[in-house]
Amino acid sequence: MSDFQPSNLRLPTPGCYADPDRSGLTAENVFDGMTEHLFYTLGKLAPTASRHDLYMALSYAVRDRLMTRYLAGIEALSATPTRVVAYLSAEFLIGPQLGNNLLMLGIQQEAAEALRRFGINDINEILDVEEEPGLGNGGLGRLAACFLESLASLEIPATGYGIRYEFGIFDQLIRDGWQVEITDKWLKSGWPWELPHPDQACFVGFGGHTESYRDEHGSYRVRWIPAEHAIGIPHDVPVLGYRVNTCDRLRLWRADAAESFDFYAFNSGDYYGAVEEKVGSETLSKVLYPNDGTDEGRRLRLKQQHFFVSCSLQDMIRNLDARGIPITDFPDHWAVQLNDTHPAIAVAELMRLLLDDKHLDWEVAWNITSRALSYTNHTLLPEALEKWGLGLFGSLLPRHLELIYEINRRFLQQVRLKYPGNEQILRKVSIIDEEGDKAVRMANLATVASHHVNGVAALHSELVKTELFPEFAALWPEKFTNVTNGVTPRRWVALANPQLSALLNESIGTGWINRLDELRRLEQFVDDSSFLERWEATKLGVKGQLSRYIHRHTGVLVDPTSLFDVQVKRIHEYKRQHLNALQVVAQYLRIKNGQAEGMAPRTVIFGGKAAPGYYMAKLIIRFINGIAETINADPDMEGRLRVIFLADYNVKLGERVYPASDLSEQISTAGKEASGTGNMKFAMNGALTIGTLDGANVEIREQVGAENFFLFGKTAEEISALSQSGYRPWELIGGMPELAEILRLVEQGHFSNGDGDLFRPLLQNLTGRDPFFVLADFNDYLRAQSEVDLAWADRGRWNRMSLLNSARSGFFSSDRSIRDYAERIWKAESFPVTITCELD
Repeated sequence: MSDFQPSNLRLPTPGCYADPDRSGLTAENVFDGMTEHLFYTLGKLAPTASRHDLYMALSYAVRDRLMTRYLAGIEALSATPTRVVAYLSAEFLIGPQLGNNLLMLGIQQEAAEALRRFGINDINEILDVEEEPGLGNGGLGRLAACFLESLASLEIPATGYGIRYEFGIFDQLIRDGWQVEITDKWLKSGWPWELPHPDQACFVGFGGHTESYRDEHGSYRVRWIPAEHAIGIPHDVPVLGYRVNTCDRLRLWRADAAESFDFYAFNSGDYYGAVEEKVGSETLSKVLYPNDGTDEGRRLRLKQQHFFVSCSLQDMIRNLDARGIPITDFPDHWAVQLNDTHPAIAVAELMRLLLDDKHLDWEVAWNITSRALSYTNHTLLPEALEKWGLGLFGSLLPRHLELIYEINRRFLQQVRLKYPGNEQILRKVSIIDEEGDKAVRMANLATVASHHVNGVAALHSELVKTELFPEFAALWPEKFTNVTNGVTPRRWVALANPQLSALLNESIGTGWINRLDELRRLEQFVDDSSFLERWEATKLGVKGQLSRYIHRHTGVLVDPTSLFDVQVKRIHEYKRQHLNALQVVAQYLRIKNGQAEGMAPRTVIFGGKAAPGYYMAKLIIRFINGIAETINADPDMEGRLRVIFLADYNVKLGERVYPASDLSEQISTAGKEASGTGNMKFAMNGALTIGTLDGANVEIREQVGAENFFLFGKTAEEISALSQSGYRPWELIGGMPELAEILRLVEQGHFSNGDGDLFRPLLQNLTGRDPFFVLADFNDYLRAQSEVDLAWADRGRWNRMSLLNSARSGFFSSDRSIRDYAERIWKAESFPVTITCELD
């Protein structure tokens, strides 16, 4: 019998390798690792290996190097328990992994050298092979990804919990100007970054009924008898920190059937019925955000949320059990963050596990739950605050509905004591919405149970307290706080913008990569004309790369010396891409009417997806493309104006766009955008912002200086007052002749091949109700755009403003955000992993 024990394993460390082919960081080590994986893992010989084969081989070789740190961290936490952050999110838009992990390990050059030995002279040929993981849709998921990377870089133990979606939300094509959705088969060629752990599967129930009984001590208990089950199989993705040993994990759950094949049904001739349960269960992790426009779609969404939350909480409890830690110590070992309301069912599920499985008393279980959970609110829009009808909820999660009723009963009793006889407050704060079709309010549930509730920008957090949850804030003022979002400078500058990174490294050193406040040292060059010329040349080089990409994918030639005016984000009315489109038409008309003096030559770039069922957002995409078709075909616009819509906008494309942008369009209706994170990525890369006082724009303007920000539009207070006084947009048009001409041109079908009806719903929306105050801000927006033209004409001034935007963007690092969470909400501390090695 072998005397080997896991504790005897000596883990290799950089500079000391038990197996250099698996751990070494030299080019030779990487080459050897690739060769081994080509042969043993992929079954290929180097001379016949395709680019995809080389991508897979390099990825496996890099993953080998993550394992040393990943396993060392697991061993360290087992030996010295500490509080671990559990970040629950329906989305993790993590982006391509190979380039990022090469950066984290510091072996980009070594990998490039290894590839040259395979005949690949440009590493980007291999990096471009990687599919974007379809695990998220927009800002919510990208924020979660930035946070996980910062947690690892700050050496804070963490696990991100989510769903391993087989298909992403969709890939976007543009046909005849319209968005067309096709299946995002991101796993079709394999994904080398995950580690399946079928031995750690969890069972999850749905439907059925509950029954009460007395336990052996005579205590009243309830058991849930589900009608169906699914199995959650965890797949771990290592998340390495920047140049540290800490390697956290993203644990994604794949759904499987509890009984995959019914032999009796098969033998009876019911071939579909034999696999029906398997098909139904696996649907849970099939696609990100199924359409909730139908009852079945809503049912699937709720099942998805319960599925990943239940698996995750079971996993946390199992972890404590395996280490012999009492369940009452749960909050001392797990800080559970609810990223928006998607995981809010965690309140009821944790209570169920504690009451029904662990047989704790209510007060003890509630104390554990409320000490463990915290909740991030990401929106003020009522339609985005999840509510589930009681019929659907009760049929799917009967035990959870019972628990929510009891949580609500106890909570409302507290409210009655504070506000006796005030039924209006009771109706507002109740977890159960009693108006119309009764429903469970998930935001209220999360707020009642969590020890902290935070917004994601200073303005947003204030509006959460004063407009969204004022009654809760009055009850528990200590609960509410702000943590302004941030983005990781590793991916969004160091990886995405190597030209700028090289200039920064040369001028201020490399410390900025993990201490972004060091960008402030750039201010010493603000009056250095030779440095500003290098700054501009760096930007021009990146714009040239994007120009070539645009030509390859759209056929449109753009001038890289023109002003790149960019709005890339999810398409939504409140983000007001149609306001931007209208100002493009204004520029078009000025050029046509001979009024173009002083106007900067512009390339206006749009990108983003509309939800499949969101007609107005899809019509806005068609509107933008109609404008683009007209302008790009007009010889009068040559050298003056181009309009581009980049299809299928994602992280991979964002890494091309943010570094090349001159002007960042952050033009949402004030009070509607919670934070925004694209605005931060633009600023870090030296783009200037034109925007409203909305979301994190407020703090960006404070940080970079009002003189380096193009402000326009009504404030949140003015918007609110205008709404309350009875906003009548049609009355504005008579006093705005330029707008009237634009609307008339659209109505006549000028941008729709003469079809005057195509954009009629959009025009009716704008001139009738105008719910997001596009016309109210239009003239001031044009004024701010004229200020942009003036600034662009003075190259020295523009370059100084650009440099200062980068220099003063340190506050918007996700490292700062995570420090705020760790200190104020999670009480989580850095836990450096020390890897030791002895040479025999």
